[in-house]
This record gives sequence, structure tokens and C-alpha cells, in this order.
Amino acid sequence: MDLLDTSFKYSIEKKRIWVAGHKGMVGSSILRRLEIEDCDILSVSRSDLDLRDQENVNFWVRKHQPQAIIIAAATVGGILSNINYPANFLFDNLMIASNIIHAAYIHKVERLVFIGSACIYPKDANQPIVEESLLSGSLEPTNEPHAIAKLAAIKLCQAYRMQYGSDFIAAQPNNLFGPGDDFDPETSHVIPALIGKAHKAKMSSASTLKVWGSGSVRRELMYVDDLADAVIHLLQYYSGSIPINIGSGQELTIRELAEKICRVIGYDGDLEFDRTRPDGVKRKLLDRTRMEELGWEAKIPLTKGLEQTYDWYLKRELEQGRI
Repeated sequence: MDLLDTSFKYSIEKKRIWVAGHKGMVGSSILRRLEIEDCDILSVSRSDLDLRDQENVNFWVRKHQPQAIIIAAATVGGILSNINYPANFLFDNLMIASNIIHAAYIHKVERLVFIGSACIYPKDANQPIVEESLLSGSLEPTNEPHAIAKLAAIKLCQAYRMQYGSDFIAAQPNNLFGPGDDFDPETSHVIPALIGKAHKAKMSSASTLKVWGSGSVRRELMYVDDLADAVIHLLQYYSGSIPINIGSGQELTIRELAEKICRVIGYDGDLEFDRTRPDGVKRKLLDRTRMEELGWEAKIPLTKGLEQTYDWYLKRELEQGRI
């Protein structure tokens, strides 16, 4: 593993920073993190700018002249969404990333951070997964379209760096959760799906809670505010072509995760595992060596993150009159 240049420093003081996708779970967390910095935060709603439209993206960047861009915008979802809507995941994410990256090059944006996903790695990669594993094997079929779009964006950042000297970087977090997540059990990721189902099971005094898959696969989990802090750290302290892993080291089986969520929510029924539902990859744990070399590590314990996410979920359900 190559050593990093730890002497790089980019000051974000007084800089205009565009957070693309600022209303999503990741983007809104990055916005909260940037609010404690002395910088000018730029954002635009989806209704005012379709990020899949290259001409309008170019116009917006030319008009607002961001000095740094963080790409948090993406079409996202759980295993079932990836299976049912492969064209959406591939087209939307390809267009969003390529349009913003190209506009950043045209208008001489100083820095750009593309936020990818750990789904870019081969399904049978050695664990913990090092960045060098990229493109070393076949992808997990259940999220291949999403992974291909993320891979293309990473390669685009590398290509603009190589050909034009653009200071564009990429990073990939593992499984994220937190306020602003999607809690629909049919489209969401594992944590919000389990929180929503466990809460409903508790309210209805259900004797069992159904969990997708075998419960034996392992996942590394990270609270979204840790990711936001890592992204701002990379914006300030990393410049290079290697896409950097952002992990927490907090790894559980799905069974252990479901049990922990039930304890947080106060549900004491039995777990029932639905093996007709897909598991996805057997394990996905990221090597965190490079982030540690850059002086960053995750700080928020899993239980605390789950408690804060459940609190947000309850507040939203109350506001919408569902409890």
C-alpha cells in the first residue's frame, strides 16, 4: 500500500462550497457539518436544477462559481430497488456525476469530492477491503448498476486529474444510516428498514419481526455524521488519484444488528429470517489504513447512532400524524 502525502492542506475558509444533493441523508449531514466552518455554502433544489441535464448544470456552475464541490447527489436504495430499477440507478448516477465533474473542469473549480459507495468492490474481495481491490473481480449482481455508475465517476475524477490536472478526488463509505434516511421497507437499506419494521411490531405487539435474508451476512455500519466529518477532512487534507475508503470498523451480522435495533426500540418479540429474500455480499468490511494516515477515524458508536436515528424517525412520524 502506497504512503500518502500527509502534508497537503486546502483551506476552506471563505470558500464557496456547493453541496450537490443537499436534501438527501448524506448531503444534509454535510451541510450541518459545514455550518461550523467559515465558508459560503451553495445549494440548489432538484426542482430548480435537474442534475441529469448537462446544459443546465454548466449554466448553474458558471453563474454561481463554486470553488469546491461535494457530490452527494445520487439515486440510492436497498437491494430490492437495485434489482427492480437498474436503468434508473445506472442512468441517473452516470449523468449526475459526469455532468457535475465536467462542469467543474470547464469552470476551473479548485477542488471536487465525489462520494461513491463500497458497492464498487468485487463481491469476493479479500477482507478488510483495500483500495487496490478496485476492478479486481466481478461485482455483486444485486447492486451492479449502482456500482458501475459509481466506478465510472471515480474513473472520471482520475481521468480529469491525469489529463487536465484537475484536483478531483473520490471516496467510498460503507453502509450508512442516520436522519433523513428512507424508511420504506421495500426500498430502503437494512437499518432504516429494520427500524421501521421493529417500531411497527412494537406498536402492534407483534410476536415476530421478519428480517430479510439469512441473518448471517456481515456489514460494517457508519452513522452519517461520521461520513460528513470524513468528507470535510478529505476536502482539506487529501489530494490524489486513489479513491479513499471511509469506514467505521463497526461490523455485525444482520442478526446481531436486528437484535441491537430491537433493544434500542424496546421490541422483545422473536426474529424470523426470510431466506427467500436476497442477502447480497457475504461480508463487506473496509480497510481504514489510509484515512487513519490522514488523521481521521469514526467517533460515533453504533448504538448512539441508532438511538439518534430512531429519535429522528419518531419525530418525523409524529409530525406526519402517523403516531
